[in-house]
Amino acid sequence: MNPIHILLVEDNEGDIVLTTEALEEGKIANSISIVRDGWEAIQYLEQNEGYENAEQPDLILLDINLPKVNGHEVLKHIKESDELKQIPVIMLTTSSDQVDIEKAYDNHSNCYITKPVDVDNFIEVISTIEDFWISIVQLPPKVK
Repeated sequence: MNPIHILLVEDNEGDIVLTTEALEEGKIANSISIVRDGWEAIQYLEQNEGYENAEQPDLILLDINLPKVNGHEVLKHIKESDELKQIPVIMLTTSSDQVDIEKAYDNHSNCYITKPVDVDNFIEVISTIEDFWISIVQLPPKVK
């Protein structure tokens, strides 16, 4: 298994720390880029405004409740882009609202996971994401 590049789009510092620590403890040496709002995520993915040399991610972990541009809008942008639409997007959010779940799938999210409140359960979810999306799933080749 080759290492993959993960883009984490998250504004909560605690969740950033937990997610990166869980991924760093994983079986594969993945690289992780972090952006903290939806606008920054779009700039990163489009390689604009300081992200001209940003590596295209193989997988995106995307929160819904983001400043500037929310996760639903970022997801829609990704899935409407010919260059980005094949990148798997996992919605990883605190929201368990049925409207958010339906909207995420309407915009072609690859999966929707509600973040557990308990730290141990949160780390277990991240490990499971890593096991499935990195060890089992065949990811599409990068376009850019």
